[in-house]
Amino acid sequence: MSSIKPLPDTLISQIAAGEVVERPASVVKELLENALDAGARTVEVVLEQGGIKRIRISDDGGGIEAGELPLALARHATSKIATLDDLESVRSLGFRGEALASIASVARVSIMSRQAVSPRAWRIAADGGPAGAAEPAAHAPGTTVEVADLYFNTPARRKFLKSEATEFAHCEDTVKRAALSRHDVAFSLRHNNRVALHLARQEAADGRRRIEAVLGADFAAGMRVVDEAGGGDTALRLSGYAGAPAFSRSGRELQFLFVNGRFVRDKVLSHALRQAYSDLMHGDRHPAYVLYLDIDPRAVDVNVHPAKTEVRFRDSRAIHQFVYHAVTKALSGSAAQTPAPAATASLSDTGWLRPRPAYDGARPSFQPSLGIAQSRGDYAAFVATTRASVQAATAPQRNADDSEHPLGYALAQLHGIYILAQNTLGLVLVDMHAAHERILYERLKTALDASSMQTQKLLVPAIFTSDSLDMATAEEHAPTLHALGFDLAPVSPTTLAVRAVPALLSGGDLSALARGILRDIREFGASRVITERQNELLGTMACHGAVRAHRALTIQEMNALLREMEATERSGQCNHGRPTWYQMSLSDLDKLFLRGR
Repeated sequence: MSSIKPLPDTLISQIAAGEVVERPASVVKELLENALDAGARTVEVVLEQGGIKRIRISDDGGGIEAGELPLALARHATSKIATLDDLESVRSLGFRGEALASIASVARVSIMSRQAVSPRAWRIAADGGPAGAAEPAAHAPGTTVEVADLYFNTPARRKFLKSEATEFAHCEDTVKRAALSRHDVAFSLRHNNRVALHLARQEAADGRRRIEAVLGADFAAGMRVVDEAGGGDTALRLSGYAGAPAFSRSGRELQFLFVNGRFVRDKVLSHALRQAYSDLMHGDRHPAYVLYLDIDPRAVDVNVHPAKTEVRFRDSRAIHQFVYHAVTKALSGSAAQTPAPAATASLSDTGWLRPRPAYDGARPSFQPSLGIAQSRGDYAAFVATTRASVQAATAPQRNADDSEHPLGYALAQLHGIYILAQNTLGLVLVDMHAAHERILYERLKTALDASSMQTQKLLVPAIFTSDSLDMATAEEHAPTLHALGFDLAPVSPTTLAVRAVPALLSGGDLSALARGILRDIREFGASRVITERQNELLGTMACHGAVRAHRALTIQEMNALLREMEATERSGQCNHGRPTWYQMSLSDLDKLFLRGR
């Protein structure tokens, strides 16, 4: 083994660069943090070849005093901390004092800076090693840092960089994160002389326009406001927006979480958010959100990882519960209290807004359904009944206020699947099975939590054939079945009878419901079904108990379902995260028919 000896400063910086400078986006992140810490109100980012050839970031911040420019490229030199107390309550984004030195060890770096009180700017440069002397330069108040030929002197690391398009995509994501963290700062991004992003400064405190500009109108249209403050020893506030469950994604690319203005990826917070959404979407889907957690800097350690994207909370359990309850509250509104999904976006995606082919004379196959018995041969009776049903549905509306019944009043049923209703905005479309499933699920959950599951004995038991495993499960786990509101009894070696069911589900397919419950208990065990998989179990029960598609409903039944949706939490989505209703405004309908108003 070789003898122990100190490493050269340049090699030390290059080792540090391996931790801090993973790719061009890492450089962009560090330089953006410095610009924001310097009080910038406008930040311009210019890239060439995905940032591999050149990165230039200019800001109008406070600038660097001429005598301190050499220290900017020195290791462990910073203006952001001076004592241990500063380190334990970090309030800035960058504080380690090694990022610029590390970058300068693996790239050609130049810094031009001028303070507002200074008559001239100064420039300093480093070419993969120690910095040269500062020289006079021409520059407006603020700072410009240029990083060229990343990893030019460490070709082995340069080989690990991806394609130009991939590296640019990472840089663009980094700029977007910075833009979402500071709505009061203007950002622009150019790549290979083309403008990729231009975001004006937003003075509004909520940042809605910035979020819409970065994440798109679809996210903004359905996002739920989160604004919750916590007391106790640690002052807490969670603000921002939680995306509608219907706006879910297959990946986590639209999850933005900031702690004291710093973008982080934290396991505690991510788990709390997954739990908050667990009741509203499939397990293989991921929610979208932009959330800001403000916390006493002394209660969080940001000095966990060189890239500063990980944090450690002093009381992680309390933070987890606070975030979980805050987001759950924001998502728990009824269908009447949450933003209505816009149907026109979905119609546009599927081609409905494109010009339709001319009518060819063929008569479409259509069987109207208004929840009443209709005779194909009695057209006059059909018309009269249709007119009466529509008048009955719309009559209360003349004096109705959407603040009382935002989902309006039922007009008709479409193919026994959808309810068509009218409110003051226009047309409401409801998936009746999905809506009823959510209503039953919420009722079942409340009843089970309160240990007050009401049962209904059946006058005529539902009999179904079962195998030996089902028979054994029904006998062995009878107490669990009773707690869930079921009474199953064998009537022969191969037959079970459903003698009682939860009162909420008495109108469902009882045999299929019993089979589903037995299957879940057999697969996961009774104790786990009641604890860990309670939501899945209740979802199965609600699905089997909900009104089935193609079942005719009366106008009164449709209106009753609409009123239940308005009173039930999370009724805007079914148990799997799909929307239960859409709103089409009169202007949306005008666009469909190319009609001006």
